[in-house]
Amino acid sequence: MVRIVLDAGHGGTDSGAVGNGLREKDLTLNIVKKIGNLLNDYEGVEVHYTRTDDRFLELSERAAIANKLKADLLISVHINAGGGTGFESYVYNGNVSAATVAYQNVIHAEIMKAIGNVKDRGKKRADYAVLRLTNMPAILTENLFIDNANDAAKLKSEQFLQQVAYGHVQGIVKAFGLKKKANSTPSQPQQKSSDGKLYRVQVGAFSDRKNAERLAEELKKKGYPAIIV
Repeated sequence: MVRIVLDAGHGGTDSGAVGNGLREKDLTLNIVKKIGNLLNDYEGVEVHYTRTDDRFLELSERAAIANKLKADLLISVHINAGGGTGFESYVYNGNVSAATVAYQNVIHAEIMKAIGNVKDRGKKRADYAVLRLTNMPAILTENLFIDNANDAAKLKSEQFLQQVAYGHVQGIVKAFGLKKKANSTPSQPQQKSSDGKLYRVQVGAFSDRKNAERLAEELKKKGYPAIIV
């Protein structure tokens, strides 16, 4: 059993970065819940959260939760600020295991693939408490810049946040060799209504066809009929 702890950065009285009508604490919780929901489709994985609502936690508390659970990996999700653009990931800048570096390499690459035309700011190291105080491999992701208008426009899209979550999940799946549950296929999304009409649901619109193809492939794996128009 692989035990994953998902940490939504900030919360409660600590809003995190703020910009363009967005608050970091809200976005991180949204993304983390999406990651957890997607991971539920896989065998042999146990998902835990440092928070599932809008509450304040000390950094040491977040690490303590993961340590008490004897987790195999902690991922701390954040949104950047400071006038830049793009995605970057961090591990501790002290002594880290080879597994930590390997997990960062895989997860970083999968997130970049999932979010498409976004600047790759690189794999970095820093003395962040949530990375330093954990006893297991720990990765912190900085998912675009809340104070950049173009980045913020993406962060306001639920579809983009789903892609961010999907990238995290694909990284975890590859890092730990997770397999889909045999019964993970959901019911078909089209249902006949009482008035005899058939309703269709559009799940995304992309300027990059590769992103459309990636989402269509994932939907088909989950049992949904998907076409690109």
